[in-house]
Amino acid sequence: MGRLSGLGILGAIPFKTLSAEVLGCLGAVVLGAQVLGAQTGSITGTITTTAKGLATIRVTIDQKVCGNELPDQAIVVDGQGHLANAVVILAGLKRQAAAETTITNDKCAFAPRVQIVRPNANVKATSKDPVLHTTHAQTDSGRTLFNVALPIPGLTITKPIGTAGNVRLVCNTHPWMRGWMVVTDDAAAISAADGRFALDNIPPGTYELRIWHESLKSAPQKITVTAGKPTDLTVQMK
Repeated sequence: MGRLSGLGILGAIPFKTLSAEVLGCLGAVVLGAQVLGAQTGSITGTITTTAKGLATIRVTIDQKVCGNELPDQAIVVDGQGHLANAVVILAGLKRQAAAETTITNDKCAFAPRVQIVRPNANVKATSKDPVLHTTHAQTDSGRTLFNVALPIPGLTITKPIGTAGNVRLVCNTHPWMRGWMVVTDDAAAISAADGRFALDNIPPGTYELRIWHESLKSAPQKITVTAGKPTDLTVQMK
């Protein structure tokens, strides 16, 4: 019995149960994706560093919930030098992230540590921990955007994030806690644990690629994207 592949839940539907109109629409979707792929390119790559991971953080408060020590996630790097949590931004190519995002206080750490947020998005601050946390959002200049207290698990408070820029998250109760939100309407991606990232469906042209990391730096670089071909690169941060 024939089946559709690569179409999510529709891939489990037998062909004979679909009408000619539905099959025609599905064919148009697949063809449209193929045409789009031929007309656009992609950027993939690996973020690396020679920097080493940092020593663990000694916990001095709420050890029953937080533990006696926690990993310092300011630099998350594997044994091959692959760097996580670097934000890759393709300047000038507009692509909106979700209109709403969530930052969770979990085991005395912000999760996720780093995320991409669209300008003027709503941020939901919540907690899983049975201790007092605060989610204190600040701009690079130190200006407070919001500062909400989360004294019990399950409480959620929603606040607007404002315009583009880098936002630092801190907890006034647990001074080691850090999180980051990169607020941008440019196309962007975050490097995974293996340092890899991908930006798809990019119109051909030359762009400026910027990479942000909370502890490391890398100079912007020009990248040329060709239709129908991936552009793969390796970037070392210092």
